[in-house]
Amino acid sequence: MTEFRSLLDLASERLGGSVLYANDDFFAEKENLLKPSKAIWKEHEYTDRGKWMDGWESRRKRVPGYDFAILRLGAPGIVHGVVVDTAFFRGNYPESCSIEGTSARVDASVEALLAAEWREILPRSPLKGDSENLFEIDGREALTHIRFNIFPDGGVARLRVHGKVVPEWRLAGGLGHEIDLAAVENGGDVLTCSDMFFGPKHNLIMPGRAHNMSDGWETRRRRGPGHDWVIVRLTTEGRIRRIEIDTNHFKGNYPDTASIEGSRDGETWTELLPRMKLQAHTRHFFLDELVTDGPFTHLRLNVYPDGGVSRLRVWGVATEEGRRAAAVRRVNTLFHGQELRNVCGSNRWVEAMLAARPFASWDTLAESAAHVWLSLDPADWLEAFAAHPRIGEKKPGWSSQEQSGTRGAAEETMRALAEGNRAYEEQFGFLYLVCATGRSADDMLANLRERMHNTRDTELRIAAEEQAKIIALRLEKLVL
Repeated sequence: MTEFRSLLDLASERLGGSVLYANDDFFAEKENLLKPSKAIWKEHEYTDRGKWMDGWESRRKRVPGYDFAILRLGAPGIVHGVVVDTAFFRGNYPESCSIEGTSARVDASVEALLAAEWREILPRSPLKGDSENLFEIDGREALTHIRFNIFPDGGVARLRVHGKVVPEWRLAGGLGHEIDLAAVENGGDVLTCSDMFFGPKHNLIMPGRAHNMSDGWETRRRRGPGHDWVIVRLTTEGRIRRIEIDTNHFKGNYPDTASIEGSRDGETWTELLPRMKLQAHTRHFFLDELVTDGPFTHLRLNVYPDGGVSRLRVWGVATEEGRRAAAVRRVNTLFHGQELRNVCGSNRWVEAMLAARPFASWDTLAESAAHVWLSLDPADWLEAFAAHPRIGEKKPGWSSQEQSGTRGAAEETMRALAEGNRAYEEQFGFLYLVCATGRSADDMLANLRERMHNTRDTELRIAAEEQAKIIALRLEKLVL
């Protein structure tokens, strides 16, 4: 029941979590909900509104309804459990609570969020006063915001939202570039460690440099044989380019030496960085010292014999297998179908793909996408065709990238393509569709002219098969 507490707090202020709105916070401010520290009690402390409380507290409700707060998560992700802490709220805690989630832009306004589609992730559940109320959640969709409802009113000291990050890769720059494969905001996760007596394991991969010595991973003093270690699961399989081990703020308690091993399954380990001498309060960068680049999905940082490390950075590039695994996870956790509509403009295809989740692998996803598409009716195909620009037309997004072969084409060729597009549409009743990736303008013009000799039924099927190729390519682009 409590295992989810070992997962990252997605609402953490350190990640950028924020309480955006509360319909009532008369007695105690809504922002207190996400304070990183535990709630405290001040025996004789009062404000001009009443007893000072370290939490969010609404006034006594005298009309029907309930109170609620809207929170933006610091990183989008799947929620696996929440802790509703009513510390020191004894005669003024809510009778029950519920939680809903949605997916929206990070800069979505309060007005937009109030009107958003919210889905229940925790049904109305009873609360105990002055207690940590733990609720396990079977989350499956990546959320960006949650709505915390309390019935009918009262006070809650802290709210923790534990889960796993699912990056919005296209907004983050994409997996086609070098990134920190271990960073928590990129989906890295610290699975386990030998000890974390002085500093939690997740500190190791938090954003930015450590603020002080408490903002790192630190073990107790080892009095026996062996050494301490921590295992990090990378956001996806990647090849390692360079590594940073930062001992910022650790001056009399940094490890003497450190080494790193890599694995593709979390069980069989290969040396990546040989044992290296460390210094106090220093950013150590390793590039030429790496003995292999992988690929790896997990890393194990070994520190000898013990001590503290503030941050671990693992810069690398996702492999093709890694990118495809990330695309599968992205599709499996989509809250709504807009991203899939960018892949294919058929509403029925999007609905069928959402209903078919979860997909176990890239092959399963790709095969299902093609099967669903080719089994649709011609009306659905025409709907998807209409979402494409004509070959040669400039339109922001993937179409522009896919039609890169038209860049720099001769003016005569582009005029011929425009005339060919018009003739094609007059003859068949839909626009000319071809998987343009890797094709030159001259090649596409020749293809168009050749296909003008087909019957409409034959051409409709050919266009559908071209769309199937586009779908396969665009599924990978969900993370690029």
